[in-house]
Amino acid sequence: MAGLGLRLKVAKSAVRVGAMKGCCGRLFSSESNHNVPTSGFNRPLSEILKELNKKVPDSLLRTRLENDFPIKYIPWHIVNRIVNLHAPEWSGEVRNITYSPDAKSVSVVYRVTLFGTDAEIFRESTGTASVEEQCYGDAVQKAEAMAFRRACARFGLGLHLYHEDAV
Repeated sequence: MAGLGLRLKVAKSAVRVGAMKGCCGRLFSSESNHNVPTSGFNRPLSEILKELNKKVPDSLLRTRLENDFPIKYIPWHIVNRIVNLHAPEWSGEVRNITYSPDAKSVSVVYRVTLFGTDAEIFRESTGTASVEEQCYGDAVQKAEAMAFRRACARFGLGLHLYHEDAV
């Protein structure tokens, strides 16, 4: 299950500071006629994506063995920090958790949504983990982390790792 989404911003909302009154009828601010934007959107989506598509420094990468073959990857917590840095207005959610019929593996669908001044866009991806593998964390945590990293890769974050051998 993979999804792509783009929704254009039609209008920006603002709140009048002067319209916000406390419990005693006092204003929270003496500036009653100034508009204060409610959103923290600070850049167009194209700028956010440009930053996410940059090569991740080798110092942030980890390596694991998969079938005796070394695989470079970015740990989920580093991916989270990179997304926080370049797209502070983002959200993520688990969309689905499914166990295999034999209950030996679990798959998670994760959606990441980025918000820019001009649009919002989302990507979904899946991650699957073995329930029987007991190295660290439970299977759902591992599958979620994998799905999160892959959804972020659909925005370009760490995508260079998938093409390293071809370069």
